[in-house]
Amino acid sequence: MSVRPFIAAIRFGLGPRLGEALPADPDAWLAAQIASPPPPPQGPSVAQMLLAREESQALNRAQAATPGGQRGPVIELVRAEALAWAERRLTTASPFHERWVDFWMNHFTASRRSGITAPLVGCMERDAIRAHLAGRFADMLWHVTLHPAMLTYLDNLGSIGPNSPAGQRARRGLNENLAREVLELHTLSPAGGYTQGDVQELAKILTGHSVVASGSNPGYIFRANAHEPGEKTLLGRRFGEGEGAAAQALAMLGTHAATYRHLAVKIARHFVADNPPAAAVRALETALRESNGSLPAAQRALVRLREAWEPPLSKFRTPQDHVLAACRATGAGAEQVVAGLAALGQTLWTAPQPNGWSDLAADWIGPEAMMRRVDWNYTLAGRLARVEPAAVAEAALGPLARAETVTEMRRAGAVRDALTLLFSSPEFAHR
Repeated sequence: MSVRPFIAAIRFGLGPRLGEALPADPDAWLAAQIASPPPPPQGPSVAQMLLAREESQALNRAQAATPGGQRGPVIELVRAEALAWAERRLTTASPFHERWVDFWMNHFTASRRSGITAPLVGCMERDAIRAHLAGRFADMLWHVTLHPAMLTYLDNLGSIGPNSPAGQRARRGLNENLAREVLELHTLSPAGGYTQGDVQELAKILTGHSVVASGSNPGYIFRANAHEPGEKTLLGRRFGEGEGAAAQALAMLGTHAATYRHLAVKIARHFVADNPPAAAVRALETALRESNGSLPAAQRALVRLREAWEPPLSKFRTPQDHVLAACRATGAGAEQVVAGLAALGQTLWTAPQPNGWSDLAADWIGPEAMMRRVDWNYTLAGRLARVEPAAVAEAALGPLARAETVTEMRRAGAVRDALTLLFSSPEFAHR
């Protein structure tokens, strides 16, 4: 049996699904997902989420003396979004596309650890990530940077031009968080050679870009009276004042040579190896540069990389990868996915810092983390008494399953023990 279909489903997708045939032509299967991505799913709008947040805050203020924690419509909407996220990844016919979505959501982290941001992260996935995956990176960068989720998460709402009318009245100044992360994490990276002065100039350019949380039209707003007046100089290039300056600055950053290099390293690290081969990075960088930042071009270059296919199972699965693969291989439901992410320390859209979740094995293989993973494997397996372990092993790994794992599964005294052995095996732990 050829291993290439399994590598395609495991490395580029989310893991094979129980009862679903693998692609006979994995290269064509991947190419079709690049050429025809599914449309963004339906979901609450930014305005709906902001209004629900206002309603929930009012409800909790009114019930402040009542025990039981936070409640209200926004909590229900956030929970529904998490379950919908899991259900799409359990049932999708385009798992490569879903992995690509999650890669960019992690690159542009807006974490739900910031409570006021929590209702808006799903909107960002739909509006700024999914809606622009068929286009250029610079366009996605602009939509993400000025999305209410990112403006809120990185505190641009409190960034006021010191010399603006609002700044003069309030005696308040710049908040550099968004500008710093755009330069450090989203575009150039520290290797790109920007300075603290560039951070400050970009922060000035981004002043005024804000969010209105209530009223008849909640969502993004440009507050001209909070925007720093005058010319700014970013990376030696001059920008005027006003709302359009941000689009121009982000277009420059999104097409910068250092940005393409940074993105190439991150893509190769996610899909190829923790320490990606220089040739793979160069190929991805070239594809981005020559296509003016086309994201489909980067995908096509990725799946053509020999290093992305050899050797198989060379990347350690993060908790999210592990939970999705186990649930897809057994037919488990969305509730098990959401609970599993929380149990293994990678709750959906809750990265502790703006640099997102790590792609490096060293950050996930500590003794405590591995024990929690085995415990979760045992818990999930205990809910799958009607599943045939041999069928799950065949679906999940096929010829990539080691003979030792198959033998020990056959010797196991119960379905639960056999599945726990499978999920805890070295080959299942990697993609």
